[in-house]
Amino acid sequence: MKKKIALLLSSLILMTSVFAGCGKSSEGGKPGSDVIRIGVFEPLTGANAGGGALELEGIKLANKLYPEVLGKKVELVVVDNKSDKVEAANAAAKLVEKEKVTAIVGSWGSSLSMAAGDIVKKAKIPTIGTSCTNPLVTQGNEYYFRVCFIDPYQGTVMANYAYNKLKAKKVAIVQEVGSDYSIGLAKFFTDSFKKLTGDDKAIIEVANYNTGDQDFTAQLTNVKSKNPDAIFAPGNFTESALVIKQARQLGITCPIIGGDTWETPQFIEIGSKAVEGAVFSTFFATEKPITKESEKFLTEYKKEYNKEPAAVTALGYDAYLILIKALEQNGSTDSVKLRDTLANLKDFQGAAGVVNFDENRNAIKNAVIKHVKDGKFTFLDVVDGVK
Repeated sequence: MKKKIALLLSSLILMTSVFAGCGKSSEGGKPGSDVIRIGVFEPLTGANAGGGALELEGIKLANKLYPEVLGKKVELVVVDNKSDKVEAANAAAKLVEKEKVTAIVGSWGSSLSMAAGDIVKKAKIPTIGTSCTNPLVTQGNEYYFRVCFIDPYQGTVMANYAYNKLKAKKVAIVQEVGSDYSIGLAKFFTDSFKKLTGDDKAIIEVANYNTGDQDFTAQLTNVKSKNPDAIFAPGNFTESALVIKQARQLGITCPIIGGDTWETPQFIEIGSKAVEGAVFSTFFATEKPITKESEKFLTEYKKEYNKEPAAVTALGYDAYLILIKALEQNGSTDSVKLRDTLANLKDFQGAAGVVNFDENRNAIKNAVIKHVKDGKFTFLDVVDGVK
């Protein structure tokens, strides 16, 4: 009888130890693993797929060059937010609830990033935005950071360019009404341009279109009748290229300028010769490496992909590196402590420049101006400290 009781107790102890080994790891990642999992949510299909693919290249390259932290392998968990707000929320929820990631990188597109905001905030998962420039992405969300400048700055940069470089006094706006990015950037440009000109009527026309539209003839015909000195047309690369192409076909010859979303291969492929001379603001120029990490990024990217990197690719690279640096300083993957470490990170030397976060967790950095010349994106200028 005693032998049976002893055997039963031994079995219970063994079962208890087995189930205890299946508990959730306090260090994040999969239960019981020695892997730190970083989530990536990007638009890999849909209207913004081109931008998402460029950012993912930078994230993957950074992971290849810096594959470990805290003595553990870093595993990327990539999900497709499908260029859709609902899908973006679903993607973030999957990373948080199912994949149990320690932190998240993404996304291309402010609307997509904003859709994930409440989820990462509630779960207390530090998230670093890549090229999501709308101020609302980080506003009121202490767990959302970003490595790019924001639209009030970008809008001011392009308003100054229009006024000081193009000598424009009257500008027309062509905006994508379904895009938080486009509407926000157009507003900040408008506010700044009116201030520069001292003229509340300096914006002589505002033309609206929807995401996915192909024909802009009606809007552009109306714009042409107002004879603007320049057109500011922030929007997705596909629609923006078509807007410019159709504007030139209608005989509109004034300069057409825009924002960071234009810097994708598809913009030139779709717009062809019509986008020659198009000017836009962006985050990084290969012609002007800023740090030692910039030089390393350029060398390794060309070896890996055999082409020149886009600015958003450098941002994806930097977002990953900042997380690795913060994890290293933090000494653990405790999400609340990691958030605090990120908030206090100083003078991070990234591929796209030096990053410091302001009180709203936005990167403080310069803007780059590029244009399309001979079918390539070409550096024009660096803008520092425009207000």
